[in-house]
Parts: sequence; C-alpha cells; structure tokens
Amino acid sequence: MNQHSGSDKTPKTRRGRETREKLLHAAEAEFGERGFSEASIASITQRAGVALGTFYVYFESKEEIFRALVSYMGDLTRRWVGERVGKSPDRLTAERRGVEAFIEFVRSHRNLYRIVSMAQFVAEDAFRDYYTGFADAYRENLKRAANDEEIRDGDCEIWAWALIGMTVFLGMRFADWNEERSPQDVAAAASDLIAKGMARPD
Repeated sequence: MNQHSGSDKTPKTRRGRETREKLLHAAEAEFGERGFSEASIASITQRAGVALGTFYVYFESKEEIFRALVSYMGDLTRRWVGERVGKSPDRLTAERRGVEAFIEFVRSHRNLYRIVSMAQFVAEDAFRDYYTGFADAYRENLKRAANDEEIRDGDCEIWAWALIGMTVFLGMRFADWNEERSPQDVAAAASDLIAKGMARPD
C-alpha cells in the first residue's frame, strides 16, 4: 500500500483524545482477532461504543487507523517499559527490568505480535518505524551508559538491534506462546547473558 499522506486529525480536547484512544483500543482487538482484511470500521466503532460517523472525525480509512495503531502500540510499549526502568541505578539493572517489563506488557496485550507482524505486509513503513523508534532510543541509552562508564564502549547501533531482537523473541516465547516461566526468571537469565556473555570464565 502507498505511504499515507497524513491528515492532521489530532484531537484538541481531552474528550476527543479519549474517544480516539477508545477507537484505538477497539482497533487493537479488531485487527488482532480478525486480521486486516476481515476487520471493519463498523466493527471497530461497535467495539468502541461510538457512532460510525465518529470514526471519520479521527481517521479517514481502515488503513489510517491501522497505521495509527502500530504507532500507538509502540508508544504504549515504550511508556510501559520506560516507567519500569526509569529509576534503575545502572544500565545492567535497566536491561533486566526492561526484559521483565516487556514480557509483562505482552501478557497484557495479546494482540501485539499479530498486529506488528501484520504491519510488515499492510504498512511496511509503519512496521519499520515501529522498530526504528525502539532502536534509536535504545542506542542513545547505551551511549549514555557507556559515557557514564556503566558499560564498556562498543557499537551501540548493532548492540541496540541485537538486544531488541533478543527481547522480541523472549516475549514471543515466554509471553505470547505461553507463560510457563515467570517474567523475573526470564529476565534474570537474559540479563546474565547480557552482563557476562557466553565466554567461559578464566
């Protein structure tokens, strides 16, 4: 599909923002359960408990709300994780808390993986933006930690993508597929790998 040209329908009032968020929550359930092709604007508004015409106050099409949803899910994830790692005493603690928080987020947003995977085929630019947004912030956090001598220097661009990849697949295995391990156990094992690597100790 073509990249969206962008129409500014950002609500100016609190009520408007709340209505838009209700539509996005409904879209999360609708796209997650039915997929992009089978999802409908009428079903989204029904789930949100708003009139069909209200949809067009905030979005022009099904594709537009889907793109907005991918961005919204990224923002929501970053906010969730950020609130839980923000006061970490050092970067390695932040890594452990970040993995734990992400697994908890996925367990409370069961449609996340399906929506993001769908975006690769429905709106590839939104899919790339979703992960690039995480990577850009991650890279800067790693650079800051290296400057503060909390971690060693390295290629923070590659490190950021590698750590994101690890977390995404941990979330898939231990949150989306099943919950057989606690977020704390998974995060502890992952942070042990991050802190110590795989080399045998001398």
